[in-house]
Amino acid sequence: MKKIFYPLILACVVIASCSKDKKITPSNSTLDLIKDSVYLYAKETYYWNKDLPSYDAFKPRSFTGANDIDALSTEVDALSQYAINPETGKPYEYYTPSPGYAKYSFIDDGSVSGELNGQKGDFGFAPAYGDTNDDLRVKYVYPGSPADVKGIKRGYKIITINNRTGSGLTYDGNTSGANVNFIVNAYANSSNITMTLQKPDNTTFDVTMATGNYTVNPVLATKVIDAGNDRKIGYIVFNSFTSLDNAKPKLDAAFSDFVTQGITDLVVDLRYNGGGYVNTAEYLSDLISPSSANGSLMYTSYYNQDLQNDKHPLLSSQFNITKGEFLPTNPENFKNFNKAGSLNISKVFFIVTNSTASASELTINNLIPKMDVKLIGGISYGKPVGFFAIDINKYQLYVPQFETKNSAGNGGYYAGMEPGSQKYPGKKDYDDVTKEFGDPTEILLKYAINYVKTGVFSTTSTRVQSLSNNAKVFSIDEANKAGLDMDRKQFKGMIFNHPKAKK
Repeated sequence: MKKIFYPLILACVVIASCSKDKKITPSNSTLDLIKDSVYLYAKETYYWNKDLPSYDAFKPRSFTGANDIDALSTEVDALSQYAINPETGKPYEYYTPSPGYAKYSFIDDGSVSGELNGQKGDFGFAPAYGDTNDDLRVKYVYPGSPADVKGIKRGYKIITINNRTGSGLTYDGNTSGANVNFIVNAYANSSNITMTLQKPDNTTFDVTMATGNYTVNPVLATKVIDAGNDRKIGYIVFNSFTSLDNAKPKLDAAFSDFVTQGITDLVVDLRYNGGGYVNTAEYLSDLISPSSANGSLMYTSYYNQDLQNDKHPLLSSQFNITKGEFLPTNPENFKNFNKAGSLNISKVFFIVTNSTASASELTINNLIPKMDVKLIGGISYGKPVGFFAIDINKYQLYVPQFETKNSAGNGGYYAGMEPGSQKYPGKKDYDDVTKEFGDPTEILLKYAINYVKTGVFSTTSTRVQSLSNNAKVFSIDEANKAGLDMDRKQFKGMIFNHPKAKK
């Protein structure tokens, strides 16, 4: 059943479902019915559903907010805090920048579905801090977006946003900080923005932009780097696991060029890739994998015990679900490698940060048992679980419903993948947002180039600290936290997609 469900919850369906619990009182309020549905679908499908309280204890209709989506988000956040990870003593969905908010679960108005199918309606760029708390930079720009049309590029320094400058743009420590909220609202929640930017040559220019619709090209950059001694490095920045229809032509073009140019080594830059469709992650895994992996197990999906035991009345009322469909032994719940393209290498470098999540981590985990995998950068987000979207009225609910493990039975990277650790060999260091993608002097890419040339990572960081006034230099952990704070509007997840709705 490969697996994105799209049930439309009609009032009668919710009331019929709720009537099995005599203490749930039917209501004429559509919002109350939606709140009930959020709870009931989570109680049935959530990966840790046994940890959720009863309807009476949880009281889904008690959650309020400034508007309907805010009230529903508050409910989802509350649901996410019950399942405790025994390794940490904190919820599996504990979100370090904002305790009490869900790390994985969310509900939205369908925007995520549109974006992952390749359609966006925003400015097409995102900001991040560089070495210090006053060094605000552009971290990426989507081709064809309003920002791209205005000539904005990765690495440009942001001097002003909507006439705010200086200390007004300094990182102020957390997601509730006034400066962080101002910046996030300006680039992620507004329809117009004015900025002054500084290029690497120190010249400045002003831009005024409105949001615009564009088709996402998830491949932000590709390059072939000659490392000498008959070694060529293929470098690709893959920024989102959009639908396979959208991503496949771009990936095929890149990998075909790598083969034509005879690359011997590969660097896949996933530093800002929050995930997306699982079948796109499978395809990228197939492109990267060595020929020897063909036909062998890639990963297996695991669901909660109720779903495995065919206890899913709500899903069954909406979908043609077969007996045993959620068992890990069901062929639809494990995936084998099906080698794509003709690239055949034995080693791959992945560039990662705290924004590298879910389908990105799935790709990395898939390949670890099959080839030499090296990670470079910061600790990844930590999301070994995925979901299928559930339509509830005009909203879509996303809660973790399955966990994946690779062919070696390994998963569970809830704390993220740490480069340079025993489990994830490589090199841990800062993201260098001052350089364009593919610049061989950019810190994280430079590590990979050095390894190809010498067989080792350099032992010291080449990071340059340029202080001004009372600027604070970030530690690696502080830089990672700042990255998460600024990135909290970006989708992070992996989605199965194959509807089986009843007609």
